Amino acid sequence: MMTNDNRDQWLEQQEPSDSSEIVEIEPVSKKKTSKPRQASRFKSVFAAFLAGTLVTGGLMFASDKMNLFTAYQSVAAGGSGGSSSTKGTTLGDVKTASVNLGASGSISQIVEQASPAVVKIETKVKANSGSRAQAMDPFFRQFFGDGGSSGNSDRLQDGGMGTGFLFEKSGYILTNEHVIDGAEEIWVTVQGYDKPIKATLLGNSYDLDLAVLKIEGDKDFPYLPLGNPDTVKQGDWVVAIGNPYDFDQTVTVGVLSAKERPISIPDAQGTREYKHLLQTDASINPGNSGGPLLNLNGEVIGINTAVNADAQGIGFAIPTTTISSVLENLKNNVAIPKEPVPYIGVGLEDIDDGWRSDLKLGSANGAVVSQIEPGSPAFAAGIRTYDVISAVNGEQVNNAGELTTKVKALKSGDKAVMTVIRNGQKSDITVTIGDKKAQQQK
Repeated sequence: MMTNDNRDQWLEQQEPSDSSEIVEIEPVSKKKTSKPRQASRFKSVFAAFLAGTLVTGGLMFASDKMNLFTAYQSVAAGGSGGSSSTKGTTLGDVKTASVNLGASGSISQIVEQASPAVVKIETKVKANSGSRAQAMDPFFRQFFGDGGSSGNSDRLQDGGMGTGFLFEKSGYILTNEHVIDGAEEIWVTVQGYDKPIKATLLGNSYDLDLAVLKIEGDKDFPYLPLGNPDTVKQGDWVVAIGNPYDFDQTVTVGVLSAKERPISIPDAQGTREYKHLLQTDASINPGNSGGPLLNLNGEVIGINTAVNADAQGIGFAIPTTTISSVLENLKNNVAIPKEPVPYIGVGLEDIDDGWRSDLKLGSANGAVVSQIEPGSPAFAAGIRTYDVISAVNGEQVNNAGELTTKVKALKSGDKAVMTVIRNGQKSDITVTIGDKKAQQQK
């Protein structure tokens, strides 16, 4: 064991002499030799940052000049936004702006851009008059939803209400003919204007149910481009904007349910034979007539026209392919040639057990001629009442509906061979297909 004397002696021996060198030791994290390295690293990082900033800025400038990353151009092209740099497509005589929202586009974007070009249309009529839509059978009025009132005065009063949309910045408006039918005055409400603007009817077509109006303003109007419905597939999303039941600027969304739908709607003047209609389940109600049906590019692919009030999700729109071919005629009030309606001039019935017994038929295939129009193509060819037509151009028909469909698929002036059963004997009779509209005008 070390004594106190020995310990003191040992400590004296361990003390450094005056000539000994004392070395100071610091923790590793604070080495004096690391300070020059930190300054060098900071300079490197700063230089890299400056280089990256210059490269990024250059790319952003180039992309802006070349419009590489523009995701959406204004659908309401009458605004102050720049013109679209995307490709334009031609639909008939109408050049359309192809604006691509892509997968990231939202319905709210479409509505925000499109709604300024959607207008409310109100009509004034004489108190003792009514439009054809008002006079039609109540069952069919559900398709249009135009209102009206009656009275004994010649003063003007509220007639109907519908929708339309501007398709040119100078104030051209598209709508349905039945929206403005019978109107003495037409007034249009445009977003951004304090008062309705009186419109001029330029041209209209009863058969196509289309009309073009013109309004004047002190500046360019927002407008919607016409798109091509052929690019929209069954099941694709569509957007409808209108004024149903006087609820202004109502937006509904659905899908394109079907294409090429035909419907017939009779009224006091005749029957509108709609063809090639787009069917959608986007909610369309009375007052939506004349409003746009939009694709996800914000382009108009149809005019909302009719809805069956007894059903859910069954609305119809006139496609822009129909509109484009007659748009210039409507703008310039040039008569639109009537499309021929193929017919042969007979009334038909299915063959039931009673007909089979009376006519001594071996089967129920075909259709019975229950009546025939004097002077019609069928009458001129020699077809008579109680004849049974069992085939057209060698193709069997099973009922009256099939026969009617086959006749409508032909063209006016075509010659069709009808297989006819009369008194148990078959014979072929050639019928020249006529034009029902031309016949009605005689």
